[in-house]
Amino acid sequence: MRYWKKLASSLCLVGLLAGCEVLRDQAPGTLLIRDAQLVAVAEGPRLELDLDCQLNGPISDALEHGIPITLEVRLQAEGEHGLAHDRRQVELRYFPLTRRYQLRDTSTGELRSFPAYGYLTDALAALHLPLSGHFANLPPGTRLSLEVGLDHAALPGALRLPAMLEPAWRLIAPEYVWTVAAG
Repeated sequence: MRYWKKLASSLCLVGLLAGCEVLRDQAPGTLLIRDAQLVAVAEGPRLELDLDCQLNGPISDALEHGIPITLEVRLQAEGEHGLAHDRRQVELRYFPLTRRYQLRDTSTGELRSFPAYGYLTDALAALHLPLSGHFANLPPGTRLSLEVGLDHAALPGALRLPAMLEPAWRLIAPEYVWTVAAG
């Protein structure tokens, strides 16, 4: 009987180690902020983003099966006059029956639809998000920092735990920092 216990324990250990190796090899894709700037328009301040987003592994699979993927955009302004924060969510969706991709700004409800994944990623490269009035007329020298990443809390319940544990679900762009220029 002891032999079977040792054999079963050994097989479980080998299975766990193999599973860890498979998890380590999964790649989530890439998310990179190429450029960001604040622009003053008639409606108020606007954040213009150039995101390079390529989804792989389980994130891409989830999107292709109709599960919305939400990117959280967090902007912070830090200067002499205090601190300003803004948080936006951008939802990426695919509808398999109509074969259409959608990009939605959850705060404004603005919805754009695309016939192919390439058009969706192109839209992320020219993303315009309206901001609160706190970002209007920031004085020169104000430090702005921007973070963009996958919002795990927006995933369906069954995917939240794997998204927190598996490396393939880690999709976070490095922080992008710049200062407001004069003029």
